[in-house]
Amino acid sequence: MMSQGRGKIWEGSGKHMQWFILAYLLLLALPCMGFLPNFWSRVLTLSWNSHTHQYITEQSILNVTLETLRGTKKHQGNHAEELTRGFWRAVGEVVKSNVDMDFLSSTRSDPVYHFDSERMDSAMVMLRQLWAQTLLSVRAKEYQSARHSLGQLFHSLQDFYSHSNWVEMGQRLIYLHLLQPEEPAIPVANEDTPTCMECFSLTCRDNLMPRLTKTRQDSWLLTTGYISTSPQKPQGKCSHGGILDSSRYIGAKGGINKDSTSPLFSPHHYLHVEAATLATEATLSVLRDLRDTVGHKTFLRLFSVKQVPALVFVMDTTGSMFEEITAARLRALSIIQSRDSHPGQPGTFVLVPFHDPGVGPVYETDDPNQFMQQMENLMALGGGDEPEMCLSAVRLALTHSPPLSEIFVFTDASPKDAHLYDAVKALALEKQSKVTFLLTEDPNYTTESRRSRRRRRRRRRSREPLSPDRFSLYSSLSSVSGGLAIFTTNSDIQDVSTIVEDNTAADKVTLLHVESDEKLMSSHYFRVDSSVRNVTLHVTGILIESILTSPSDQSQSLLSKQGPLAEIEHFKGLYRISLLSPVQPGQWKLQARSDGHLTFNVIGDSSVDFLYYFATVTNETHPGLARVEGSPVAGVPAFLVLAVTGLAPDEEASFSHVTLLGADGESLQQVKLNSSSSFSSLSSYSVEELVGWVGSVPRDPFCVKLTGRDGRGNKLERVSTEMVQPTHVQIQVLSVPRLVPGHSTMVDFDILNHGPARLFNLTADDDCGYVQKRGPHSFPVAEQGSFRGQVDLHTPATAQAGATVTLTLTVHALDVPDSNYAVAYLTVVPPDPDTLPPTCSAAQVQSTCLSLCNESIWSISLVVSDRGRSGLAALQLQKGEGVLTLFHSPPLTEESLVDAQPGHDQQQTHHNVRLEKGDPPLNVSEWVLGSSQPLWVRYTSSCCSAQAELLVWDTAGNMKRCHLTSGQQRQPSDWITESSGAGQITLTGVLFWALGLLWSFLL
Repeated sequence: MMSQGRGKIWEGSGKHMQWFILAYLLLLALPCMGFLPNFWSRVLTLSWNSHTHQYITEQSILNVTLETLRGTKKHQGNHAEELTRGFWRAVGEVVKSNVDMDFLSSTRSDPVYHFDSERMDSAMVMLRQLWAQTLLSVRAKEYQSARHSLGQLFHSLQDFYSHSNWVEMGQRLIYLHLLQPEEPAIPVANEDTPTCMECFSLTCRDNLMPRLTKTRQDSWLLTTGYISTSPQKPQGKCSHGGILDSSRYIGAKGGINKDSTSPLFSPHHYLHVEAATLATEATLSVLRDLRDTVGHKTFLRLFSVKQVPALVFVMDTTGSMFEEITAARLRALSIIQSRDSHPGQPGTFVLVPFHDPGVGPVYETDDPNQFMQQMENLMALGGGDEPEMCLSAVRLALTHSPPLSEIFVFTDASPKDAHLYDAVKALALEKQSKVTFLLTEDPNYTTESRRSRRRRRRRRRSREPLSPDRFSLYSSLSSVSGGLAIFTTNSDIQDVSTIVEDNTAADKVTLLHVESDEKLMSSHYFRVDSSVRNVTLHVTGILIESILTSPSDQSQSLLSKQGPLAEIEHFKGLYRISLLSPVQPGQWKLQARSDGHLTFNVIGDSSVDFLYYFATVTNETHPGLARVEGSPVAGVPAFLVLAVTGLAPDEEASFSHVTLLGADGESLQQVKLNSSSSFSSLSSYSVEELVGWVGSVPRDPFCVKLTGRDGRGNKLERVSTEMVQPTHVQIQVLSVPRLVPGHSTMVDFDILNHGPARLFNLTADDDCGYVQKRGPHSFPVAEQGSFRGQVDLHTPATAQAGATVTLTLTVHALDVPDSNYAVAYLTVVPPDPDTLPPTCSAAQVQSTCLSLCNESIWSISLVVSDRGRSGLAALQLQKGEGVLTLFHSPPLTEESLVDAQPGHDQQQTHHNVRLEKGDPPLNVSEWVLGSSQPLWVRYTSSCCSAQAELLVWDTAGNMKRCHLTSGQQRQPSDWITESSGAGQITLTGVLFWALGLLWSFLL
């Protein structure tokens, strides 16, 4: 996909090369553990072909997503066009959560998170908790929280195969017991059991004790390496190893990690590929289990596959808003009708009404008809004081809408809750969501004109004059987030609301976004490439003079409605300019003059877009690039990492640099780009990762413009609209604990001051009211110093499991306009969650398979029960060409099973229930009287189909895959290790059978 730049990490100036070498030498003094976190780790460790956490996670999500798409489509293909910018952002959230385990101070050195120091039992408990938490979040449609816990789960799961002796034991299958406690377990070496022998070279071969390798399969023991000095390594234990691990000098010397292909860092580097292969298989297995548990449609929704943009309205419902509500209704109906002809994943619809003092409730749905019903129910009633709770409503909209959303606020009143501005701005920037205000109130409002309007519209009570800049927070929020603030009238609001439809169409990209306060003629440029269609310009403000010039030097005044280049619609506060098709590729010029403030926004239809973040080289326990939380620090160096999305698989393009643009569109700095090669194997699926070195982050706010060339050599440009706010203070959340109903929780954070000694204010805010002290809380921080604090939250006993609490922390310097933010998503979990999946125990297997498979059958009877407290919930036949029959009591004798034929049931069943492949999951929760009551099933099939797979869920969401195989295909001993436990009669099967018979007698 990238014809130029791929793999050219060191391309650039000699100065950059010197810095990279310096960074590498500095990192040699630091400890390291885990598969390397991300692509840059391979550079810093000189192990170019190592598999990183980032690579394993991206590859696995991509593969299962494509597999799911192929399973839901009639036609085959690579489905690259369905992996849009939203998909890659969702993948990025999982990756970030994964690699953060190596960077956060609360997790990077904890052996439980990395399967270190033989803390196997605690690590497995945590894995199972993370699985349960992920399921809770997905079912509550809290997809961001689900991606966060999923990334954490992947990190620990992947580390197991790199840090343990599983590979050295000759294992070529994943260790099922990690997430499935009913599967066979291998004991862990005791604290006083030596596990390693001395090794005095970089490469440590055969340094494990014999019973910890494949040479002693009869008495296997598991172990994992110790790292550094916490906890202290006992004599005779294995070290993690590598030149960064200080414990490698303590006997037994050496190490066993397989993190990389470099002998400098990984003593068992020669087994890295085997460990990475198993880590990938384990990650794939979790993703497939998740998909089959929540359903294919929800799984694709989790990763924003083929997801149409959300439609998010924040509506003032006071008595003066009749025209605005009507306009929003009509616009929503138009959008919904246009989407009917382009079916895809269901979109998200969010409606947040507000007035004073009420806010909400939030209406969130995937059903457009339900959304329209809620819109029809809106009434413009009441009134009161002019300020209203607008920012509270915007915060709710940001909380409940997916990232990359466009949020439209209809109001004519100023905010009564101005104290929430920082929290709302933080949420908008964190989610990269735009907030656009449609204001039907003159910003130059006077008391006299208001009284006149009040008499005409019977609006609100008389009161003191209002400030003419009372809408400044709206203008500021729209500017920072990349949205617009449009001051219009009731008579024009219906036409102005076309901007909603323009911005919520699929595959919208931004070609230009600038603001101007110049009274002289200003010039702005945007570029249209061959992939862009349907270009629309939005200009807010009042134009005195404006000229649009095409790449061929043809011009048109934007004050005339018709011309050779565009159609112009002018409404109060907004110019909507549509370029005539076909749009000429090349550089366009826009000149304009006004007495007031202007905002220019140019959008078009194209799949090619980009995502970005700032990062710094870590100086703690892991080599790699750690993503900067919140805003980057002004005046210091940083990396800029971009992912270009949406290029066609056969399209060649290269991207040379980005330009950091000020608010007026001026160039502040140019940053050269190189390919990171992170996505090299994924290049046929329309994504490319690039990295640039920013020598000094600008001190002024800026946005990012990406520049490159397509395969024909024509320039290609895209612009991010949100304004990055450089700062001298950082806030880092150190822990993201789970919330338990009825309990209090503390969230730790650090304030890092990169400037002179100052006083700071901290404000904590959440969307559920769980924070005990919201602030502001003042404290001094020394020059280049730090401050550690805590936020207390109390979760009420009535809190719903699976709900997400969005915690926003903002920090302000008291003497200068310096601030930053952090956003954390906390999940409510049950006090004692059920993490035990159901079981399938084979009671009888019968096969009459002959040489002619179509003339014989085989069958297997199973006892299905739940080991936890939840009880059975559902069953589904996932694979197999036979028939699954469900029984309320044990099936008949073995003789009757021999005579049974597919499709002929000789026993009374509960409503004669049968399942075949392709049938949806069958709800069986009403069949059982308690959590321990089993069910009986019998699977009968032609011998031409020798295998099947049954999925069983409990009501907590735990799933069991029961693999069914004809007795002719396997030896009896094989059933012991089968992940389903299915097969010939075993002791467990007999016990369950006996218990089942006893239960039936008791009934």
